[in-house]
Amino acid sequence: MINLILKSISIALNTEFNEKEYEIYIEQIKQDLKEPCFFIACLNPTSKLFLGKRYFRKNQFCVHYFPENNSKVNEECHVVASRLFLCLEQLAVKNDLIRGTQMSYEIIDGVLHFFVNYDVFVYKQRNVLPTMEDMEEEVSVKGR
Repeated sequence: MINLILKSISIALNTEFNEKEYEIYIEQIKQDLKEPCFFIACLNPTSKLFLGKRYFRKNQFCVHYFPENNSKVNEECHVVASRLFLCLEQLAVKNDLIRGTQMSYEIIDGVLHFFVNYDVFVYKQRNVLPTMEDMEEEVSVKGR
């Protein structure tokens, strides 16, 4: 499920920020970071048994935005953050919509850190046993 949400976040970012060439990274960036770009990470996912075979999964994501190197880094980060609030409010995942909650952001060392939760319920599939085939039985009563 986390990989599907990551892909949906990436699609939402591509849709919103299509006027420029923004790289979107999901795996760790080692070298050759092409700015401006986004990096998406899932932070501390949790799972709790809810009822029966339903589990509540809490998935917190952080979208990092690395702005272009210029003199107005904070201003650019604030503009991007306001656009992220809108484009990450709802995601289409497997023909369903999930809502982003607990959205917030902070700017640390010139990099925007945008936090959003996508909390979902999942169902554990139970093992389906084959059904019993038809059975016929003849019963006779003594004396008839």
